[in-house]
Amino acid sequence: MTVERIRLEKCQMTRIFIHGLEGSSKGYKATLLSRLFPEIICPQFTGSPEERMKDLEKILSGKQDIAMVGSSLGGLMAALYAFQHRERINRLVLLAPALPMFDWSQYVDEPLEAPVIIYHGIHDDVVPLPETRKLAEALFSELQFHEVDDDHRLKKTVRDLDFRSLLD
Repeated sequence: MTVERIRLEKCQMTRIFIHGLEGSSKGYKATLLSRLFPEIICPQFTGSPEERMKDLEKILSGKQDIAMVGSSLGGLMAALYAFQHRERINRLVLLAPALPMFDWSQYVDEPLEAPVIIYHGIHDDVVPLPETRKLAEALFSELQFHEVDDDHRLKKTVRDLDFRSLLD
């Protein structure tokens, strides 16, 4: 494979950041990721989780080789989307994902095979770490789960993550 073809394939990857319930497409994480990846999609989501998922479906319609970064509710949305579109997913990076907010029983028998990396703060008082870890271990076959010394927002952790390595 030539260097040009490798570059072209990397350029074709769709990267998206999905913010949390109270987050924003202009928040700290979105801004950081936009600086690193000018082509990253950082939509603003509003409404119920169901409305947000409909918007996400529209945004990613026709896209392939998708690398998703999701924070809190955005992590739940990314995981749910990945299970519904397994063949289109390249990888997930989930930041304190709100996995316990959803009944995953229909997906546990067929884990997602794409790489999934989760960062979850040990001081998170919004999304319970033990429940998240247990669900993640059942749902994702290629899981890296990192417990970090941070809270739900993961601001200290996010600023030190090597997103270039995580999303390339």
